[in-house]
Amino acid sequence: MVTARVYGPGLVAERLTVRFGTTVAVDDVSLSVGPGEIVALVGPSGCGKSTLLRVLAGLEIADAGRVAWDGADLTRRAVHERSFGLMFQDHALFPHRCVGDNVGFGVRMQGADRAGRERRVAEVLELVGLGGFEARTVETLSGGEAQRVALARSLAPAPRLLLLDEPLGSLDRTLRDRLARDLRAVLTGLGLAAIHVTHDQEEAYAVADRLVVMRSGRIVRDGPAAQVWADPQTEFTAAFLGHENVLGPAVAAALGIGDGTHSVVVREAAISLEASPGPGAPGVAGRRAVVTAVQFRGATSQITLGVAVVGAPDVLLRVHVGSPPAVGNRLWVRLDPKHVVALRPDLPAVPG
Repeated sequence: MVTARVYGPGLVAERLTVRFGTTVAVDDVSLSVGPGEIVALVGPSGCGKSTLLRVLAGLEIADAGRVAWDGADLTRRAVHERSFGLMFQDHALFPHRCVGDNVGFGVRMQGADRAGRERRVAEVLELVGLGGFEARTVETLSGGEAQRVALARSLAPAPRLLLLDEPLGSLDRTLRDRLARDLRAVLTGLGLAAIHVTHDQEEAYAVADRLVVMRSGRIVRDGPAAQVWADPQTEFTAAFLGHENVLGPAVAAALGIGDGTHSVVVREAAISLEASPGPGAPGVAGRRAVVTAVQFRGATSQITLGVAVVGAPDVLLRVHVGSPPAVGNRLWVRLDPKHVVALRPDLPAVPG
């Protein structure tokens, strides 16, 4: 039994658990979101992030736990009683209604008169960069325009929290990046609290102030986005967030950047390349390396280095450079321990 401990301000979810048969989709999760805070809920497919969002929205009922806003218990409240806005990857616009009627639907359900609806629709369409689109039909909209209309529709009733489930997932990379920036600008401009579910790390960084990382129904890391990136704490989180140089305890010790008890993340700032061995900085060991691969990435190229370790296979490290050396080139690599982050052991994944 969960002891009542509901408080505010903002959203507080306590010890939520959701089961589908024998599968635990959300496992004893607690989460809070303060007023005006933008949180990205991230993790691989099937980790429980969308299920958690649906519980917060009232679309699913948890098997255990509670949800509150500003101290008021919402656990058994219906979706329309929570005053939360919802936006999904499938924007689900009404095809038989014009843009203005789509955007004004929630305001009409609140009982606003026609003049009030029209004012509010014009305001939010202007906010999302679609001023004057009221009369457009849904089938004439591009993918990006449809997503902006869906955002305007979710904002029109003036929600106190916006819940977004993979809202940009169906868009191409360039459009997704642009709309992610625009989405953040809208949210920060309104001072609106939001939870943005995505499996795309770059999208999360562009939109959110804070990252909450889920794995197998549990929250495994929670903190300011820059802090979580700099100190992912576990191998799972480091790999999911895109750190490419995650080394096991024995390898880290062999390279002189670990004590043999912890895995580490080698940040790119730790890696310096030289054409030949020199004196180097005090305490920064140098090692022979060979370029094994070069991958063009636009402004930079990613090179893979095979770093020599006595009595063991070469360790592969990846680093981005502006002018890449050719495959087969031999270099001298130095690893600065100041930019190496020790990790904790991962918790075992929950089966299901």
